[in-house]
Amino acid sequence: MEPRNQTSVSEFLLLGFSQDSEHQPILFGLFLSMYLVTVLGNLLIILAVSSDSYLHTPMYFFLSNLSFADICFTSTTVPKMLVNIQTQSKSITYAGCIAQMYFFMVFGGMDTFLLTVMAYDRFVAICHPLHYTVIMNPWLCGLLVLVSWFISLSYSLIQSLLMLRLSFCTNWVIPHFYCELAQALMLACSDTLVNHILQYMVTGLLGIVPFSGILFSYSRIASSILRIPSANGKYKTFSTCASHLSVVSLFYGTGLGVYLSSDASSWRGMIASLMYTVVTPMLNPFIYSLRNRDIKRALQKVLRITLCVQ
Repeated sequence: MEPRNQTSVSEFLLLGFSQDSEHQPILFGLFLSMYLVTVLGNLLIILAVSSDSYLHTPMYFFLSNLSFADICFTSTTVPKMLVNIQTQSKSITYAGCIAQMYFFMVFGGMDTFLLTVMAYDRFVAICHPLHYTVIMNPWLCGLLVLVSWFISLSYSLIQSLLMLRLSFCTNWVIPHFYCELAQALMLACSDTLVNHILQYMVTGLLGIVPFSGILFSYSRIASSILRIPSANGKYKTFSTCASHLSVVSLFYGTGLGVYLSSDASSWRGMIASLMYTVVTPMLNPFIYSLRNRDIKRALQKVLRITLCVQ
């Protein structure tokens, strides 16, 4: 597509990972497999938590919400990428690009908030065990999730509406596998100052503030664990938050790396983006189920019921 001077754009071009047609079948099979594993694994977590009354606790309530957010988060980027690979097209409509940005920010924001809330839940459970049921009551748990949804939906809507006022007049090519906000802003030929200010504010809201909360929670957790006299007690206590800590490390390690990178559109930047947008949601069910006997038992129960129905 030849660049043209105009104030409106009908579609963008997503360059993706490879321009070589020989690599497309391999990429299609790889991403399709990862997407199916992500959806199936997180659906099993949701079914296990909802079907087992023993798992109707704050920790598993937040985990089921995280699984739902992960399914939606991955679904904002991978299906469109699979369609483009299959049809050998790199285009995405202007409306589709704005919609993808919106939902990407919504569910990406939910992931960060839920991981923070889960860290707070572990902090209360380990540092204030006698008051856990009083503090983490159903009303507070529901409120924390609702507030997370409200903030994510609100800032994503504002950012999307600000994108609609921009004009794109010379270059419509986004060197990424999805409509990444920062890359799209670089293509605008109108003033993007307000967009960048909001972007920095959101980065602080979704990156620095939650991450600081997680670090604070785990610093207090570590302090409490070190005060436990027996080694076996320390191990059991640490094991209750090891899965969550692994997911946090993977998600924030790659996510912050992308936004702090000088060139997020480079090969390394796209690999890092792939890690927190696709790989982390795919690994979450495995991380939480492999180290959790309750989840294993509930999953086995769900699988037995499924096999009996069939």
